[in-house]
Amino acid sequence: MDINFSKLDYLKDPSDHQLKETPEQFLLSLTAPTVIDITGNDKNRCRVLVTLLHGNEPSGLIAIHRWLKEYNKINSHLLMPSTNMRFIICSIEAAKSLPLLSTRYVINGKDLNRCFNNNTVNGESKQDKQGFYQRADLIAQAIKTVKPEAIIDLHNTSGLGPAFAVSTENNEDTVSLTSLFCSTMILSHLSLGALMEQSFGCPNITIECGGSSDEQAHEIAFEGINRFCSSEFIDDCHHNNPVEIIHTPLRLQLKSGVELSYADNNNQANGVILRNNLEQFNYGIAQRGQSFGWLNDSGLESLELIDAEQEDVITDYFTVLNHELICATNIRVFMATPNKEIAKSDCIFYVIKQRDIKKSQMPEIDFSVSH
Repeated sequence: MDINFSKLDYLKDPSDHQLKETPEQFLLSLTAPTVIDITGNDKNRCRVLVTLLHGNEPSGLIAIHRWLKEYNKINSHLLMPSTNMRFIICSIEAAKSLPLLSTRYVINGKDLNRCFNNNTVNGESKQDKQGFYQRADLIAQAIKTVKPEAIIDLHNTSGLGPAFAVSTENNEDTVSLTSLFCSTMILSHLSLGALMEQSFGCPNITIECGGSSDEQAHEIAFEGINRFCSSEFIDDCHHNNPVEIIHTPLRLQLKSGVELSYADNNNQANGVILRNNLEQFNYGIAQRGQSFGWLNDSGLESLELIDAEQEDVITDYFTVLNHELICATNIRVFMATPNKEIAKSDCIFYVIKQRDIKKSQMPEIDFSVSH
């Protein structure tokens, strides 16, 4: 597929005809990453909302399209946003790959949400997949141009699970933005080249709306956009939802060259075998002794869990008993995915010890399987 990495398209207060009838039809009408500008009541301020950095995470597109259609339908100041709004729809080519909205990034391409920096990431320089870094630079420039007072990047989780926010900063503004969409914010120390990690002189967070096939995730995105657009000031939002702060989760990753599969039992496959019900651990607490799957004779050497000091701390979280991968302590899991390719190229899930989380109202849930 030939991709023009040097192009962004712009729409200003698009008409109903330009928006088409459905988000899928609208997506198919786009020929490049597209910036949509909407005039607000206060034209001296602007907020930015980004989506489809990953082509298989449709909630942002669906919710933005719905908001724009309703805005045109009402055609009154009742729905006019408090400030100018800039919506940016990013990975058009991946999203348009068939079947629609199922491809994270194009074949032989690069994850666009790992390209928003000027440094080497995981040993890869910007010269590799240069076009994707160029596109990220254009998107970043489209954000800087309007000097936004807030940025939200809408995503879907790679597996089923509740919505949460991710931020590199814990302050009143990031908590307020989180409260527009959900009640959990993960404070991240990672540096992966994501949009959320970049400094634009304003609060900048990611919202993981839930699973891509979950209608509730689309609704969370839409209701959050409504609040984001209509709130007169960001710091007015902090009572919308009480927000639980979760500090610096770690990424459970597969080591290079290790095979991965999913099953309901130890089928003697090579490498790491994860339980088919892995997504269920995204809800609640996995308790000490819980089994996550099976490992071959290499045991925990097949996996790694790197902390902020670049130390592998996997034995603080997991152990092996009769080839089973077992929790060594009570943990909370986020974004556990049944998608083998994402698990191999990104991570299996994010994890934190339950004792490191501020007191939560979430129930303890035991998803153990008899063995």
